[in-house]
Amino acid sequence: MFIAMNRFRITPGREDVFEDLWRSRDSNLEGVPGFREFHLLRGATDEECTLFASHTIWDSRAAFDDWTESESFKKAHSQARAPSGTYLGHPQFEGFEVILEH
Repeated sequence: MFIAMNRFRITPGREDVFEDLWRSRDSNLEGVPGFREFHLLRGATDEECTLFASHTIWDSRAAFDDWTESESFKKAHSQARAPSGTYLGHPQFEGFEVILEH
């Protein structure tokens, strides 16, 4: 199993814009071979930003990599544009191979 996460730093006061962007977009993940789950996580807010993370679970790293090269990936990410000033930098990707599961 493989977990793919992107961390987003969002400008304080723009959280609703960011969340609405994710609620309204078609992720194109349903039916993608190897895809299991998606979660959008909201973390702490400080004076600089609110932290969010997208969290997907895949059967394998290969399934995730195949998706990132697919037309489905391109369609999903073409809808990810938010108004200027929403994002504080580019998302930071983190990928994890699951080594222990309960």
